[in-house]
Amino acid sequence: MDRSALTMTCLLGTAGVTHFIRPKPFDSIVPPGLGSPRFWTYASGAAELVSAALIAVPRTRALGGLAATALMIGVYPANIYTVRKYWSSPAGRAAALARLPLQLPLIRMSWRIASGDSR
Repeated sequence: MDRSALTMTCLLGTAGVTHFIRPKPFDSIVPPGLGSPRFWTYASGAAELVSAALIAVPRTRALGGLAATALMIGVYPANIYTVRKYWSSPAGRAAALARLPLQLPLIRMSWRIASGDSR
């Protein structure tokens, strides 16, 4: 497995498991208009675990890369919501703002995995 696939498998696997063992922090960043935060926390955790598993297997790696790309784009609104939610807290705002550009390399890495580019 190349470094990008291994990195993404580990990141997604760890994040996915964390959604189930410590769901409260994830619940807190689900935009209220989406309904049950716990549902979305568990759904996104499951999507991360499935994406990690798909990337880990060479035969399904491209599909996993596509799934991870869609997931990274799909959760971006929660990151924007987090900025709005913590805007009045300087430390919270700084952490939330820092997270926004960090999502972009993950999207790029996922897309490269989907396209078979091992850079």
